[in-house]
Amino acid sequence: MSRLLLVEDDDRLATLVARYLQGHGFEVQRAGCGDEAIARIQHAPPDVVLLDLGLPDMDGLDVCRRVRPGYNGLLCIFSAQADDIQQVLGLELGADDYITKPIEPRVLLARLRAHLRRQSPVPTPARDGTRLVFGQLRIALDSRDVHLGDAAVVLTTADFDLLVLLARNPGQVMDRETLFQGLRGIGFDGMDRSMDARISRLRRRLGDTEPDPTRIKTVRGRGYLFSPAAWE
Repeated sequence: MSRLLLVEDDDRLATLVARYLQGHGFEVQRAGCGDEAIARIQHAPPDVVLLDLGLPDMDGLDVCRRVRPGYNGLLCIFSAQADDIQQVLGLELGADDYITKPIEPRVLLARLRAHLRRQSPVPTPARDGTRLVFGQLRIALDSRDVHLGDAAVVLTTADFDLLVLLARNPGQVMDRETLFQGLRGIGFDGMDRSMDARISRLRRRLGDTEPDPTRIKTVRGRGYLFSPAAWE
């Protein structure tokens, strides 16, 4: 049973969401404000945080900013604010997903389950069964550790999954449809720019911040390409 913290100040909505998720295998706790959410996440980290933005004491983005560095679980923003700027900012701050309200309960459940499945992946063959190695870049699939040279690279679950998906297809252009299907189990709607934000965040983590990135390249009009030779 996965432990989920629902950070939501709307009593009626929180009750409905909690009741539905509890009926489908989640142990749900609730926090009604940002300070309470931060305390719960830091002292007893749940498996999943479902985080509203419009909290009575602070912006949910501030909660995300404060807890993400020390929290490795699944963090999904759950908000009625659907504008692109908010979505990009939330993902840049480390959210694994941005789920807009209203949403059908079964769709919410499916998205949470898809994320949790990826957190406990079924082992698949890699270069030596447990690692992907490209020059200085070493990705340990079993421990989910990443090193670039002698330095450890700290990645969120979503960042790690994106890196592995790209690295398992070196030299191949991965379009947004393929990335969305591989990471979220849903198709690309042609408008969602969250994958671009996640690529940008991953590049920063890996030091690929030149004006024209060389390690994870943008292939204009097609998608992204993981360059195996760029890690030497």
